[in-house]
Amino acid sequence: MRIASGWREYELIDATGGERLERWGDVILIRPDPQIIWRNPKPSPLWSNADARYIRSSSGGGEWLFNKRLPESWVVTYKNLSFKVKPTGFKHTGLFPEQAVNWDLCVDFIKKADRTLKILNLFAYTGGATLACAAACSDVEICHLDAVKNMVEWAGENAALSGLKDRKIRWLIDDAMKFIAREKRRNVKYDAIILDPPSYGRGTGGEMWKLEDSIHALMSDCTEILSDTPLFILLNSYTTGLSPSVMAYLLKMTVGKKYKTEITADEIGLPVTTTGLALPCGSSAMVVFD
Repeated sequence: MRIASGWREYELIDATGGERLERWGDVILIRPDPQIIWRNPKPSPLWSNADARYIRSSSGGGEWLFNKRLPESWVVTYKNLSFKVKPTGFKHTGLFPEQAVNWDLCVDFIKKADRTLKILNLFAYTGGATLACAAACSDVEICHLDAVKNMVEWAGENAALSGLKDRKIRWLIDDAMKFIAREKRRNVKYDAIILDPPSYGRGTGGEMWKLEDSIHALMSDCTEILSDTPLFILLNSYTTGLSPSVMAYLLKMTVGKKYKTEITADEIGLPVTTTGLALPCGSSAMVVFD
């Protein structure tokens, strides 16, 4: 497992009984996590002093219960990047901190490539990977795409907070499958592709997305928009049951059919301060081209 241990303004303090106890800057939040099926014998005393807790509803969704008045949003930093975070209606904060290990991986490849690159970031959310790539090299051109307008706007705010507003980033609100189909027709090529697809979702026109049904076609299409000298493809997933080995197999049967590649796959996770263990937070697979 690759562990996101480089944070200073985020901390997973404890994980027990189906919940996370987290520090986001100076704010302590409790959020549900169904895979936390264990109970710690000595949980942190901070559980009783959290600033807010997200409670799931038996009918779906849930709500935040606040123990004190919090700002509408605040900023946390990771290395040279800054992000706006806030409690949203679906337990999220606008940032997945475990993804920092993937941001760092992308940065390393970009710096070692030492050439102008065109990068596509699909399902790009609030822009963590986009900003990491933009900060790695001023010559990188990035296409940031998400189907949700609010998320793309949020990513733009993060770019401004990180001093990257003037970098070569295209901010697009679109359905990923439709966009790639158009890029194929236009013969537009990319040197690297980053994907973090949801388990379920809808496109800009209400199109239904289910990862298991759509991911093979998506990866096949991504193969068709790679440049003559591609650098990498990074695929991430939170979907339960989509193991690193399954993701590696998928990439071998799509990208690996056309290119000579090295494919690696593993879990990513967050260190838990109280126990000294690591919480698994999904799977990632990476294609590196020879």
